[in-house]
Amino acid sequence: MQFHIDHKIVNQIKGFINKKNDLKLTELLSELHHADVAEILEELELKQSVYIIKLLDSELTSEIIAELDDDVRDNILKSLSSKEIAEEIDELETDDAADIIADLPKEKKEEVISQLEDVEHAKDIVDLLRYDEDTAGGLMRKELIAVKDSWTVMHCVKEMRRQAEAFEKVHTIYVVDEDDILKGRLSLKSLLTTSTNTPIKDIYNPKITFVKVEEDDQEVANIMQKYDLIVMPVVDEMGRLVGQITIDDIVDVIKDEADKDYQMAAGLTQDVEAGDTIIQLTKARLPWLILGLFGGIGAAMIMGTYEEIIQSHAILFFFTPLIVAMAGNVGVQSSAIIVQGLANNDVKGSIVNRLWKELLLAIVNGIILSILLFIYTFSTDADLNTSLAISISLFSVIIVAGVIGTFIPLFLDKRGVDPAIATGPFITTSNDIFGILIYFMIARAIIGF
Repeated sequence: MQFHIDHKIVNQIKGFINKKNDLKLTELLSELHHADVAEILEELELKQSVYIIKLLDSELTSEIIAELDDDVRDNILKSLSSKEIAEEIDELETDDAADIIADLPKEKKEEVISQLEDVEHAKDIVDLLRYDEDTAGGLMRKELIAVKDSWTVMHCVKEMRRQAEAFEKVHTIYVVDEDDILKGRLSLKSLLTTSTNTPIKDIYNPKITFVKVEEDDQEVANIMQKYDLIVMPVVDEMGRLVGQITIDDIVDVIKDEADKDYQMAAGLTQDVEAGDTIIQLTKARLPWLILGLFGGIGAAMIMGTYEEIIQSHAILFFFTPLIVAMAGNVGVQSSAIIVQGLANNDVKGSIVNRLWKELLLAIVNGIILSILLFIYTFSTDADLNTSLAISISLFSVIIVAGVIGTFIPLFLDKRGVDPAIATGPFITTSNDIFGILIYFMIARAIIGF
């Protein structure tokens, strides 16, 4: 059953803190999952959160700190000494530890690393800090089980027992040679059903999917999704096994990318949250709003050049919002499908083929919608030429918007720019301008003035 925070439990915890009833507080929080405790801490005041972190055992609080929202965690860590932070880091797996240390100020980062008790753990963390956070090296953890292909099954089992003592979970068993070059993986079934004197090189599976340390995190996510992997080994430039990436890290990558794409589609230029300051939110929203403002000014200027036809055929003015709205809707639909396909690596073939497919789709939709619009306008006492001008404009706008909505994200992706920028305000503004221009150009050609 999923845990849900309510005012009752939050007030109960606040009461225990105020009364310094550490026994009751420890009993209550120890029964909860560390992710649930992290959620509770985000509802408390900073002093109260720090009180809990200092009260509970580091084995539990380290996991809590790793689950906290970045801003909350940063504030809590500022209230802890370097030694206290080091105690928390010592309990964490290397990938989580490296992520937390990477966000610390340089001076405090060095102090924390110097006070880590486990020297090997500290070395592994320092090694992970060398990699960019958006690469496989930045995602991986050092904790894994590796056996030599030259060992026998008996030797292998003994070494696995020794290695596994330090790990909470064992996802898979990797096989390497004497130089730590990744050779394959070993199944538990093979160990259980094979003679103890059998060499590992005779029973391991050489078929294994891996990535290199510099691989982009999105590509890692795509590979793990394609092959339904829960864990992925990581090798260096020489093919040596240096770490592994687990599915929980990939879920975070997918979520972060989805959040970023959603915000870009909504017209936000940077990663922001509801709790950010007004200045941060303004910086994220204002650039696209300025673009929309200039787009609106451009559309108004275009309409100004057709003032004569608007005055003599007022009905054209009343259908302008419809043309603009349809242009924006079709463009956003087309771009959203392409952006989603690119994100899932489902868009195959050339740009020309994709544009041709979208053009055919736009023609079908355009014919149906323009016929419906013609029937409506002609039945409301509009003359034949005006009805034709409005319906043909709609047909043309749908085709142009569909092509633009398809081409722009594909073009941006080919140029190495995030195609998510092509959805939302960008595509809507461009299609608004093109829609109005096409509308009045066709009206002028058919009605004549």
